[in-house]
Amino acid sequence: MINMEAQEIIRCRGHPLVLGTHPTTFEVTREVQLTKNGNCIIGVSSDKGCDSLSAEFKRVLAHDDAVLITKLACEGKTIEVKSHGSSLFTLDHPTDIVWRRSSFVCGRTIGIRSDHVAATLPADLISELLLGKEMVVTLTAKRPG
Repeated sequence: MINMEAQEIIRCRGHPLVLGTHPTTFEVTREVQLTKNGNCIIGVSSDKGCDSLSAEFKRVLAHDDAVLITKLACEGKTIEVKSHGSSLFTLDHPTDIVWRRSSFVCGRTIGIRSDHVAATLPADLISELLLGKEMVVTLTAKRPG
């Protein structure tokens, strides 16, 4: 039987320059530093980029009918984000993972048509990230089966 669900756990941390103001995306990155231009980045020092996600996870997510549920958890603050997969996903970027409100796809894209972006994430979550706290990102990719 073909597995129609796969999960990944990513650990990252906040940064004093996390702004959480981008209107169309949010991102976690393996990069350690952040500038004020990176207003979509909510997590740095990630232990994974798109290219290091498992082959099984990529296989489940890289379909037009796939759904991605992302749970962001930091210091007891959590939010769930619903996004969609795509058969156009390559998931091959070495440092970045990006969720998008639009349907734009590139090697950094893990979710499209997301119901949350940086600007709509809870202020109390962003506040913890500003303090550099650890965030656990749980990704669950599902396909109807």
